[in-house]
Amino acid sequence: MTSGARPFGLDLPDYPWDTMVPYRELAARHPGGVVDLSIGTPVDPTPEVVQRALAAASDAPGYPTTHGTAALREAIAAWYARRRGVPGLDPAAVMPTVGSKELVAWLPLLLGLRPGDVLVRPTVAYPTYDIGARLAGAEAVAADDLDELDADVRARVRLVWINSPGNPTGIVRDLDSVRRIVDQARAQGAVVASDECYAELGWGAWDVQQGGTPVPSVLDPRVTGGDDALLLSAYSMSKQSNVAGYRAAFLAGDATLMRNLVNSRKHAGMIVPAPVQEAMRAGLGDDEHVLAQKARYRSRRERLVPAAEAFGLRVVHSEAGLYLWCTAGEDTWETVRRFAERGVVVGPGVFYGTAGEGFVRLALTASDERIDAAVERLTAV
Repeated sequence: MTSGARPFGLDLPDYPWDTMVPYRELAARHPGGVVDLSIGTPVDPTPEVVQRALAAASDAPGYPTTHGTAALREAIAAWYARRRGVPGLDPAAVMPTVGSKELVAWLPLLLGLRPGDVLVRPTVAYPTYDIGARLAGAEAVAADDLDELDADVRARVRLVWINSPGNPTGIVRDLDSVRRIVDQARAQGAVVASDECYAELGWGAWDVQQGGTPVPSVLDPRVTGGDDALLLSAYSMSKQSNVAGYRAAFLAGDATLMRNLVNSRKHAGMIVPAPVQEAMRAGLGDDEHVLAQKARYRSRRERLVPAAEAFGLRVVHSEAGLYLWCTAGEDTWETVRRFAERGVVVGPGVFYGTAGEGFVRLALTASDERIDAAVERLTAV
């Protein structure tokens, strides 16, 4: 390389999970094997209805459409009406994405954010929101309400991410909270992108199957006032349908923004494969497998919560989603180490911002046998 030349590659932080290697090695020494509660990857079988649709569509010699097939977009619109309280969504204002993580990472760039612009994300948040800001050259700021920002920063806000239910905290924004952040952002002319990937997994007061209230969507008419302008809703099927390996997600909302996003993604070749689009369509039309999977997670959660408390943890928020957000009132890495000594791997709260210090995240995405093993180890004297 020529002396003084700029190096190739992106200047991004090291992937944080690599720092977990010594704790995984410690946990692996447990005679009963590792219980991995760190990363929320589904472990249960992909539903037959989805597998059959994927196989039936496997003869796919032509290029798929970036915007998604009409049948898929109609299924997404029908799903929003049936499951999310969003009637009358225009299928043209919908687009499949290659999972939701790539959407989170690339949306700021595709929306045209640039240096000097501000992206707001939750104070405790999935780290990819910050990565998306860096890819666009924008500034990421942690806040849960725009009133927390200085006037200069607030004036530069172009994109506000909300995550409800939240990862890792499980926090749910009620209708008033969602409406407030939408009103604040619109007053700045900023887009609100709502990451709603855990919306089907409400617990307690948000558990619909137990008489609770549905988790609100940013596209709910009670939020939008009948106008989807500057609003985008992102959803992933990975959790509800055990299809993380399919990379099956979608975006819906502002029709003008969607036209531009579809066009940009066409140029960039960001396309969901045709068989996956058909599998998505089939999966979105079948609610039974979603309810069955939620029942599995509910059962695992009911077993794991008291075990975590018996181990000296306080479960904070965690009213929805696939995780328990917990603290023992000590340094994060000390808690991680104590779990590893029991053969259990958990997620360090510090991966989710400075406000995560002192916390750990426990995922419900382990088999029943492994959850039971964790419960036994955490409750052992």
